[in-house]
Amino acid sequence: MIQPIYLYGSEVLRKKAEPVDLSDKEGIAALVQDLKDTLKVSDGCGLAAPQIGVSKRVVIVDGDEVADTYPYLKGFKRTLINPVVTFESEKKCEYAEGCLSVPGIYSDVVRPESITVEYYNEELEKQTETFDKFGARMIQHELSHLDGVLFTDLVPPIRRKMLAGKLTGIAKGKVATHYKSKIK
Repeated sequence: MIQPIYLYGSEVLRKKAEPVDLSDKEGIAALVQDLKDTLKVSDGCGLAAPQIGVSKRVVIVDGDEVADTYPYLKGFKRTLINPVVTFESEKKCEYAEGCLSVPGIYSDVVRPESITVEYYNEELEKQTETFDKFGARMIQHELSHLDGVLFTDLVPPIRRKMLAGKLTGIAKGKVATHYKSKIK
């Protein structure tokens, strides 16, 4: 079911999400479907459970949304349940990021170029996978949500200061989105 996306200023976006109880197969399946349905209508490339108001450690990414720019991501779709980063490369890279919870704001963010993540997939099978390039970027962005971190927290202080007015506006509801959204 399509859920509203919680916007900047919502408390759930600042909480550290709780691990999912892997024995709750029906609950996990319903949450993953809600994430997929919501992402599909919002035109994003990733979504974390806290963004739909559920403080659980589940994220999805869909590279098809950015495949025009990054053709190698065509068909790249992942569901990561209870993900844990086990490796981050020392080499960093910088990309412009945006976020469905922070509409209309984009800024360059430096993150590790590649990461290795242990997680459970939708079938609740344990996986270990290494991601690089923009695939790693998408996953790191969503994993940050699980720890209550937004991409705007990771930009240089001077840029954060420049964004302060826009962020305050979003938190006060002075923003329009083409998808269902809310602040709580």
